Amino acid sequence: FRIFFLSNYFLSPPVCTGTKNALSSTGTPVQHYNNLKERYTGCEIVMGNLEITQMESDLDFSFLGSIREVTGYILIAMNQFSRLPLDQLRVIRGSSLYEKEWALSVFHNFDSHSGLENLGLTNLTEILEGGVQIVHNRNLSYAPWINWRDIVRDSVCINNKYPTVIQNHTKVICLCISVTKTVCAPQCHGHCFGTNPNECCHTECAGGCIGPRDTDCFACRHVNHSDACVPHCPWPLVYNRQTFQLEPNSEAMYQYGSICVPKCPGHFIVDGSACVSSCPPGKKEKKKNGIKQCEPCIGLCPKVCEGTGASHRQTVDSSNIDSFINCTKIQGSLHFLILGIKGDVYLNIPPLEPEKLKVFNTVREITGMEITVDLSLPLFILSYVLQFVIHFILSIRPFSLLVMKISSLTSLGLHSLHEISDGSVYITQNKNLCYHHTIDWSQIVTGNRDNDIKDNKPQIKCEEEGHVCDPLCSVAGCWGPGPEQCLSCRNHSRRGTCVSHSPNGECLACHPECLPKNGKQTCQGKGADQCVACSKLMDGPHCVSTCPNGVNGEKGQTIFKYPNAEGHCKPCHLNCTRGSQIAGIAVAVFAGILVLLALFVLGMLYHRGLAIRRKRALRRYLESGEPLDPGEKGTKVHARILKPQELRKCKLLGYGVFGTVNKGFWIPEGDSVKIPVAIKTIQDRSGRQSFTEITDHMLAMGSLDHPYIVRHLGICLGTSLQLVTQLSPHGSLLQHLRQHKDSLDPQRLLNWCVQIAKGMYYLEEHCIAHRNLAARNVLLKSEYIVQISDFGVVDLLYPDDKKYVYSEHKMPIKWMALESILFRRYTHQSDVWSYGVTVWEMMSYGAEPYASMHPHDVPGLLEKGERLAQPQICTIDVYMVMVKCWMIDENVRPTFKELASEFTRMARDPPRYLVVKVRNQDFPPQSCTGADESHQRYVKGSHLEANLEDDDDDDEVLQDGFATPPLQLSPTRSHSRLRMTSYKVRCLQYTSTNISFMYTLPFTLSLESVRFFFNVFKISLLCSPRLN
Repeated sequence: FRIFFLSNYFLSPPVCTGTKNALSSTGTPVQHYNNLKERYTGCEIVMGNLEITQMESDLDFSFLGSIREVTGYILIAMNQFSRLPLDQLRVIRGSSLYEKEWALSVFHNFDSHSGLENLGLTNLTEILEGGVQIVHNRNLSYAPWINWRDIVRDSVCINNKYPTVIQNHTKVICLCISVTKTVCAPQCHGHCFGTNPNECCHTECAGGCIGPRDTDCFACRHVNHSDACVPHCPWPLVYNRQTFQLEPNSEAMYQYGSICVPKCPGHFIVDGSACVSSCPPGKKEKKKNGIKQCEPCIGLCPKVCEGTGASHRQTVDSSNIDSFINCTKIQGSLHFLILGIKGDVYLNIPPLEPEKLKVFNTVREITGMEITVDLSLPLFILSYVLQFVIHFILSIRPFSLLVMKISSLTSLGLHSLHEISDGSVYITQNKNLCYHHTIDWSQIVTGNRDNDIKDNKPQIKCEEEGHVCDPLCSVAGCWGPGPEQCLSCRNHSRRGTCVSHSPNGECLACHPECLPKNGKQTCQGKGADQCVACSKLMDGPHCVSTCPNGVNGEKGQTIFKYPNAEGHCKPCHLNCTRGSQIAGIAVAVFAGILVLLALFVLGMLYHRGLAIRRKRALRRYLESGEPLDPGEKGTKVHARILKPQELRKCKLLGYGVFGTVNKGFWIPEGDSVKIPVAIKTIQDRSGRQSFTEITDHMLAMGSLDHPYIVRHLGICLGTSLQLVTQLSPHGSLLQHLRQHKDSLDPQRLLNWCVQIAKGMYYLEEHCIAHRNLAARNVLLKSEYIVQISDFGVVDLLYPDDKKYVYSEHKMPIKWMALESILFRRYTHQSDVWSYGVTVWEMMSYGAEPYASMHPHDVPGLLEKGERLAQPQICTIDVYMVMVKCWMIDENVRPTFKELASEFTRMARDPPRYLVVKVRNQDFPPQSCTGADESHQRYVKGSHLEANLEDDDDDDEVLQDGFATPPLQLSPTRSHSRLRMTSYKVRCLQYTSTNISFMYTLPFTLSLESVRFFFNVFKISLLCSPRLN
């Protein structure tokens, strides 16, 4: 019932009007579907928005298959069907956008049993304005794989079956989608029908074409005129050089949406060469020769205001009543709901003052009307509303005028109502309503709908009570008592009131362009050529406001004229260019582009200079220095003694055993660069170390330079000692393990084990015992690189001191070796114990060791032979490396060199040693094996140990025994160990019913290790978790 097919206006294809309801709907689901079906059946072009919401799965939507173009946006939301048959849709113009951003929005189309699986937009090739939003469609499979860049610029597609960001998607899967833009030759400025330079579509084509002509387009970029795409429709007026007039063009057409029509639909107004729903500011509607046109206002213009009914403007209330001041026409409908009259407490909207309803006294017309009135509202509310002219009805409901259940209403009072273009009249259950029986509704309702007027006050009772029309009214009836309420007059009408006679003579107004003359005749007729004198200019015999400038003339020529001293319009010379602004516009555009280009280049140079200066400053303070002699290794970094004013503390990062750690900036004296650093404040409560000793120690620490060691930048002496190191913005390894445990793959875990072992081996080479190695003291430089930190507080071990006793501070018992707990003895081999616990933390995703035990109970547990349990993801190979790190005899433990070699070997085949189940299904299955291509590129660029066969450094490592595949004991300490042949230990895997599998793993153990293994880990091996 709201379909308006333009076939009535000699047009093809059929056109229908869209909706602006967003996510709201009216009536029951069945009524909602029937309204949608009636609106779009047989429609090919939707003038407005196509909104399909809240539809069930078992409905037939084949009536949408004829739609080829939508001028607004398409909204598909909260539906249950599996497919939408929009196979013929070619173009979405996006003249209006959903949420001011999206031309195509598809979201939340599923329920517990069904949902949208296929968009069906197989022929969509162009979205002129706006973006694409396809989100939260659980069953939708193919939308992310469409090459949306060939259709639209900005689009997002998330939380569907295959989550993807469309604008970054380069892979195109053949889904029978035509590609008409991205495959074109560079010479084509739009779409094409082939890849050759001579296969470009016409510039007026939109959505592709089948040939180079303007008649071969699938759709038009601007307008369609007789199946040809043109920039504009033929103008209604052309300039005649002989008569100096703009004369009607016999071939004139009017633009209605994207098509040219010989005349506008009945509910539209002609404005120049276009069909508009309302006149623009500065113009008013006027009927001339039976055609409603927009003409410039004389004095104040009629004011067109937005109606109610939208989601942000549901009813008339105190928050929007002032927007109707001085309105003469309402674009849309008006809703007077009880929530708006009495106020909305939830939205903090106060009650509406009755006096403010008088603003509707100026309203003379509304384009759509739907009145819903609560019975508790007073009558005066309707008295201000029911005075409007209902011109064209475009609402969803089938009734244009609905008046029901108003017991106090005695007459309609709609004396200004002249026409109801669409819809019907529904007046019922108004027990005191009269005069409606007298109205000839056929003179008002122009449609073919049946009116429903019933259950009001009987006509006999109305006549008995004297409620009859005035004698001056015609037989057409009246709206109420008095001569001003007549539908038409029996004799004459004066200013809307019927009278018995009218004066014989009247003075008619001259044309507005005539010069008024007091006491003299101003014109001889009503035309512009009948003026005695012109108020402004004269073009031939006609008075005009401005001379013709760029108007269309005969044979397609453009006319330019200028006013001379006498006020007459004279034609410009043919060689004049001032009349044509193309040259001036071209020069201005070119100059503007040059200025913008110059500003852009200067800005880029300025920012590049800042970046270069910052890079040089950072290199000067952070990067390594050059060696003095060719054979000298050189001091990589010089630890500096910083001044307190050079440091700026910002955020507190945490507390440590020796003090606090803050995020801050180091601003070197005499420089403007800000270097982000970590500042650790040392609290030395023992008083054992002097400032001189600590300074010498830290100067020696500053010479350390290794990829897996946090670099020391300097120290600051003051009220407390402050150590300045590089800042790791990714935080600690422990925090990363706990936050990303569902996305960590075996390759990355084993690479981290190698990096920590190499970093600790570097400290061992420089005679430095860490003494506090744990996952919390390992920082992430990036997602694939870790660095060891918190080693700057320990004392330096010189080559002749193998052991050092340090007992002043509390230490982390659960990470310490047994000899460190009992005898306060710290060596590199005690750091190996801590390394094993750190590896256990990594394989347990940041779990706390001995979580259920008090630290004081740990030494007794270790003396009994108990150790940490085997992590679930570890095979026996990895776990036995941890077990070797926890041997009682420190000489039996492997060295960091051996540990780095062993984990390097494992990192070549991660799935063999770590069995990680991918718990986050958003990641592709291959991520757990490290096979992601971008990941591998990053690993190789960062010198990780994932694939060492191709590295140059690997040859060096293999020559000195660093990366020998089996875990061997150091030759320098072989006198303290008894060699044994390789034992084969069978690991049994039991399930609740039977043995699932058995496998054999070789490794080399000393006699003490074998005894320890069989006595302590016998049960754990038999009951170890499933490895696959």
